[in-house]
Amino acid sequence: MSSPAAGYRGYADLADHQVEGADYKIHVRANTQSSVAVIAPHGGGIERYTSEIASAIAGEDFNLYMFEGIRLSENYAALHLTSHRFDEPRCLELLTGCDHVVAIHGCGGEAQQALVGGLDAGLKAVVAQSIAALGIETLLADHPFLAVDPMNICNRGRRGVGVQIEMTMPLRRQGPRDALCAAIRSVLLALPKHSCWGASD
Repeated sequence: MSSPAAGYRGYADLADHQVEGADYKIHVRANTQSSVAVIAPHGGGIERYTSEIASAIAGEDFNLYMFEGIRLSENYAALHLTSHRFDEPRCLELLTGCDHVVAIHGCGGEAQQALVGGLDAGLKAVVAQSIAALGIETLLADHPFLAVDPMNICNRGRRGVGVQIEMTMPLRRQGPRDALCAAIRSVLLALPKHSCWGASD
């Protein structure tokens, strides 16, 4: 039996069935000095620890968006709006002013792994390299979360490209989280404010 969220065509459908403030909350922190956004579209109880990781990566330097499940149970089933249908208006508005988008997600798996996708080929490669340098198994290809759909929320920034990082639960919960967040932050802090890594377009 499929979860209710599997049938949602977009945020409007989700909002028809779930109540903001009771089932979910949305956190937006805009930083007009930054063209980078770090987002957790499945935060809170939907994909656990993704909110904390996104917040740590963003710090005070980057734009931050989190859609967080706050139900007592069944957060994933009720609130997991798949990434290529994630069109929550406050998120889209934030991303219109951002050249670089990094989306943090959680996935299944028993090993500590990071599966990196998205259409920003240059930034994706540098982010993956920074994670792998910590000794974390990191895949850029041959995994099911390539995030190449232009409608994937990670690819809906100003340049139409972005990065998606799927992290297994052992990595989110027990992995070197501080070092992981610091490594990704370092890559983003080194970005030119109005350009991109490599020829990704």
